[in-house]
Amino acid sequence: MTTVAILDYGSGNLRSAERAVASTGVDVVVTADPDTVMNADGLLVPGVGAYAACMEGLHRVQGPRLIGSRLAGGRPVFGICVGMQVLFDRGVEFAEGVHADEADPGARAIGTPGCGEWPGTVERLDASILPHMGWNTVEAPDGSEMFRGIADERFYFVHSYAARRWELDDDSRIAAPLVTWTGHENDRFVSAVENGPLWATQFHPEKSGDAGLALLRNWTATLR
Repeated sequence: MTTVAILDYGSGNLRSAERAVASTGVDVVVTADPDTVMNADGLLVPGVGAYAACMEGLHRVQGPRLIGSRLAGGRPVFGICVGMQVLFDRGVEFAEGVHADEADPGARAIGTPGCGEWPGTVERLDASILPHMGWNTVEAPDGSEMFRGIADERFYFVHSYAARRWELDDDSRIAAPLVTWTGHENDRFVSAVENGPLWATQFHPEKSGDAGLALLRNWTATLR
């Protein structure tokens, strides 16, 4: 039977994710055991709370190494909310007021280092109403397997930070990542990515009703 490991690193929201993924017909285990994480057909990385706290929890269970090792072997990983944000180079939550010396080569390194699977910084949204909370549509690209059959649906968001730019250079030798965008007030941010074995959403599919469950089924179908 297809197996999905949900990485338990103290983030919370594990049980709702477990129930939602299990409803797709796969065997689900919530775990921090490295062998179980590496051997599962799919790994789901949830995320609730502040970026720095999530990275601290990930380091406690060797999360960055496990994620990187799985992806190096083409093993599927799915990140949700802050579990998506930590896949970028860094996040600046609680660091916006810190200013580096512009003459310092490390001036752009303000914030908390992430897993570094994608270049870019997770920033505070430029909006008068935060958090961005509730149901919103997405701008899914053509050919999206993640949004197959549900591209016009709404999904549930609750966040104040996101990747507001996509900075990965195109490489004609490999399939380009499929990047989904969402708008909030006058800002726009990355709300989902399909990048080979690495999928992620800024919204919570496990809280997005039938559309969210359909999205998770689209993912688990790729694991079989």
